[in-house]
Amino acid sequence: MCGIVGYVGPEEATPILLEGLRRLEYRGYDSAGITVMSDDGLLETVKRPGKIATLEAALDRSELSGSCGIAHTRWATHGPPNQINAHPHSSRDRSIALVHNGIIENAEILRSKLTELGYEFTSDTDTEVVVHLVDEAFKTNDTLEDAVAAALLQIEGAYGLVVVSSRDPRKLVAARNGSPLLLGVGTGGEFFVASDVAAMLTHTRDVVYLDDGDYAVVGPDDYAVYHLEKGAVRRSVHKVTWDLSAIERGGYVHFMLKEIYEQPSSLRDVMRGRLLEEDGISRLGGLGGREDTLDRVRRIVITACGTSWHAGLIGEYMLEEMTGIPVKVEYASEFRYKNPVVDSETLVLAISQSGETADTLAALKEAKRRGAMTMGIVNTVGSSIARFTDFGVYLHAGPEIGVASTKAFTSQIVALALFTLFMGRRRQLSILTGRKMVQDLSELPGKVEQVLAQSGAIRELAEAYKDAPNFLYLGRGYQFPVALEGALKLKEVSYIHAEGYPAAEMKHGPIALIDENMPVVFLAPQDLTYAKVVSNIEEVKARRGRVIAVVTDGSDELEGKVDHLIRVPPTHHSLQPVITTVPLQLLAYHIAILRGCDVDQPRNLAKSVTVE
Repeated sequence: MCGIVGYVGPEEATPILLEGLRRLEYRGYDSAGITVMSDDGLLETVKRPGKIATLEAALDRSELSGSCGIAHTRWATHGPPNQINAHPHSSRDRSIALVHNGIIENAEILRSKLTELGYEFTSDTDTEVVVHLVDEAFKTNDTLEDAVAAALLQIEGAYGLVVVSSRDPRKLVAARNGSPLLLGVGTGGEFFVASDVAAMLTHTRDVVYLDDGDYAVVGPDDYAVYHLEKGAVRRSVHKVTWDLSAIERGGYVHFMLKEIYEQPSSLRDVMRGRLLEEDGISRLGGLGGREDTLDRVRRIVITACGTSWHAGLIGEYMLEEMTGIPVKVEYASEFRYKNPVVDSETLVLAISQSGETADTLAALKEAKRRGAMTMGIVNTVGSSIARFTDFGVYLHAGPEIGVASTKAFTSQIVALALFTLFMGRRRQLSILTGRKMVQDLSELPGKVEQVLAQSGAIRELAEAYKDAPNFLYLGRGYQFPVALEGALKLKEVSYIHAEGYPAAEMKHGPIALIDENMPVVFLAPQDLTYAKVVSNIEEVKARRGRVIAVVTDGSDELEGKVDHLIRVPPTHHSLQPVITTVPLQLLAYHIAILRGCDVDQPRNLAKSVTVE
């Protein structure tokens, strides 16, 4: 992985491809490359390790010209991030070039087979295997699409790929299996291929999402979609509705800061039209009128990765408290390898910002194979998870460009609260409790704005702790997942080692780390566990730990007892994580900036993890 762009049309391809790569830069990558077919049908490739700026400098010294080409930003999975392993990869006679996201699981077997046929490998990547397979398939197939299809039938694993060849010029062949890929239909004979709609949005809003097993022939005058088993298929054209401004910084220094500050708006958007105050319930159109089906649910399994998994933990607390349904939260990466116990009365609820997370999608497929109902909470319209699940809730939070998730996380919590409200009112939640929940939800955006107003004070706090080598985050009940998320944010963007724990578990090991150099962040709002958390704070102070406490307004008990207080507005205890998360996001952001870190593209991280 990480980013794919393809173009065929009447214009010079290189500027369009580079623009697309820049739009995908947020996804995280370590090398970049481009191949363009000249007007006389020859392929020329330029690729470099490092940032797109390095590739651009190399292109300035080349004579790359043509109106058909492919480009790629790579996040290394097989082999180090060097020029040889960068994409595109080419056949030995330079007549075929290919870019690829995903992992070819039988690459070593295919490599041995191709070596016996006389092919020589110059890179460490699994992708080079596919190039040689297409080359070999051309011996018995006349068209590029037939050669690609023949090669794909030999592949096991995930791929999103685009191929171009001088043997069948002015044409792109794109294929998808488990890794996102879509077509863009422009005007005047322009067609695009990309792994993310952001790459083509300046040129077209009409997109075609490919399904697993699809391959498409693109340009120069039209496109056609085929399936490896079904032959020719029809895929609908969808209109992208969000604006280009959503993927631009809009005056902010960093996307991460912009998205932290967008949270009042993103929370309003996830709730818009979904709260019915009089009835004390939520209205979720993604349930498709099949609400009665959900009445059969006797157990819920939430599956997700990373930040979305933390949101799932909060959802577990909500759903069990307000619906009485047993809930379990599973790492998607482990779910299908443990013989999961699910059946027709189990709802498997997947959470993913991108809707393309490979592990989460694989978990859903396993759940459906075992007869479970499936539901998705995703942000990206038209994504694989959104199209695969039986039910769903879109976040409508707008594109999230920063690699470290912020606004998507708080929107996920609210989406889970909306689902909890819906399920609870159909089960055991009274109308009065439902109405109070609706009121508390509607007040959340304004309360988040109050926290954002403290950014300057939190930056001063960051100054005091920017050089700390370790952090500990502690919380109980609903605040334990917030502790996990706060620690993750700090790790992701500042590279400081941080751990999140249930506050009571501190005594069972982590307390050994406490000394005068250890900052400990406590989530201590006024809730059912407050008194217990205060006791845990006393234990840390007794060992000279430096305590930063996030407390609710009006709570004065810790004044003078801790090193720093961050005050936040109170709300219903199940929604408090939305508010207590925000100062931790700001703390991580400011510490990272003071340490000189790239908060939008942290090292080694990718925005959308489309490989297992």
